[in-house]
Amino acid sequence: MSAETSDSELSADELAAHVGGTTGEASTESGEESYSDAVQEIRFESESDEDYRTVLERFAELIQLGKESTSNDDDEHGGETSATGVELDDIVRGIQQGRIQKIVCMCGAGISVSAGIPDFRSPGTGLYSRLEKYNLPHPQAVFEIDFFRSNPDPFYMLSKELFPGTYKPTKTHYFLKLLHDKRLLQRCYTQNIDSLEHLAGLPTEAVIAAHGNFDTAYCIDCRSEHDTDYVREAIMQQTPCRCVKQDGCQGLVKPGIVFFGESLPERFWNSIPSDFAQADLLIVMGSSLVVHPFASLIDRVDQTCPRLLINREKVGEAHPELRKMGYRKGFDFTDDARSRDVALLGDCDAMIEKLCDQLGWLDDLNSLVRLG
Repeated sequence: MSAETSDSELSADELAAHVGGTTGEASTESGEESYSDAVQEIRFESESDEDYRTVLERFAELIQLGKESTSNDDDEHGGETSATGVELDDIVRGIQQGRIQKIVCMCGAGISVSAGIPDFRSPGTGLYSRLEKYNLPHPQAVFEIDFFRSNPDPFYMLSKELFPGTYKPTKTHYFLKLLHDKRLLQRCYTQNIDSLEHLAGLPTEAVIAAHGNFDTAYCIDCRSEHDTDYVREAIMQQTPCRCVKQDGCQGLVKPGIVFFGESLPERFWNSIPSDFAQADLLIVMGSSLVVHPFASLIDRVDQTCPRLLINREKVGEAHPELRKMGYRKGFDFTDDARSRDVALLGDCDAMIEKLCDQLGWLDDLNSLVRLG
């Protein structure tokens, strides 16, 4: 649902979609969360025994949308927008003066677009379109474990397209390496499965692939780990990859990519409390922030920690009407002096160049790109 809803009331379920809930499993690709997820979070934060649906419905009665414009039409690509609190210059000075020393980065598919990796949903050219010949029940079935058991061919075809070595890192990936080299990167949390962070030179301990990647492989039945070269050979030949670790297993082997319904890696959960509590700066790059629990991580940093969004459009904002009621989760790019959020809007690589130029790092960045 957009921020420019017509003259109608915000329903309880729509309101719930704006309340951040998290789960221990990979969520759906939908940008809206379920009502139950919202209620779970409210239950966690409240000691009241009220009927939570009634509370949400009462909120809906109070909220009238469309009475005032919430449009962002005046935002221009390539420009910086922020509240009157933190500005981009403040972030730059903080890094230059050593006040910002631990930076957590959250990355999405937008940082890999310039590498030539096709997206999933573009009609005719997206990866889902290329799977039409397999007559999937729905496009996301390619990432469902039960469907994979019955028909692994679509996933192996997709894996051949995305397997590391086909594409090269972008300037944004090398920016992550630059932060690491300057001892500023606390951790890179990525939604991407392309492993381009590693190809850019980031060590394994610096990256947490929330949705997995091709760096590991395992049997879906006995869970035995397999050599990635073995899996690569099978994928490139487009033949089913079977378990060779346990006698008589013969289970299918797949890269360590998290499917819908599977739990996210333990390292993801174990690292979050320390990494985000220590962060002096959070940078979110190229993510739509619609898949949970990853999207909810922006609220795990301290309330005084500045947050920088580098993206083609603003994302992760709570609905303005919720803001009026004191809801403080999500980004806040309004003219609120209390805000610590800055949006640098445009192509990720171009905005990274702009940021590095202001930091005096542009030569360092270009040097890494050339050496890469």
